[in-house]
Order: sequence, then C-alpha cells, then structure tokens
Amino acid sequence: MRYVRVLSGLTAAGTVLLTLVVVGAAAIGARRGFPGPGAESVTWHLLASATVVVAQIFSDRHRGFAAFSGSAVVFFVTGVLLWTQWWG
Repeated sequence: MRYVRVLSGLTAAGTVLLTLVVVGAAAIGARRGFPGPGAESVTWHLLASATVVVAQIFSDRHRGFAAFSGSAVVFFVTGVLLWTQWWG
C-alpha cells in the first residue's frame, strides 16, 4: 500500500504542476493578447488540483482501505482531468 500512496503523491504533484502551467499560460496569453487556455480549463485544473491534494493528504494520514481509497480518488480525478482537458 505504501507504493500506491507514493505513486498517488507523485500523480498529485504532477496535477498541481500541470495546473501551474495552465494558469501561467492563461496569464501570459491574456497579457500578450493571444489565445490561451480559457477560464473553463483553468477552473477545471484548479478544482482538480484542490481535490487531489485533499485526497492525497487523506491517504497519507490513513492506513488500509481508507488510504487506498484516497489514492484511488487521486488517480481517478487526474485521469478525468487529462481525458477531458488534454486529450478530449
């Protein structure tokens, strides 16, 4: 189970990093007058990042099935974010 939490922690960190990239691209795009990620994409990334961070903290503070469930939430939310915002 520890390895699952480690992997979900890396996944959560990657999701937060992607969010920072999207927010940065939106800010630069707005400042320089070229199209970038829209408000919808930024909102989805911010909500997903908040969710995975909370789920990862929950997973890190619990053991057993509860920890696994928190990690599963991280994987699921990140998968949905990637599917809908990056590959969709």
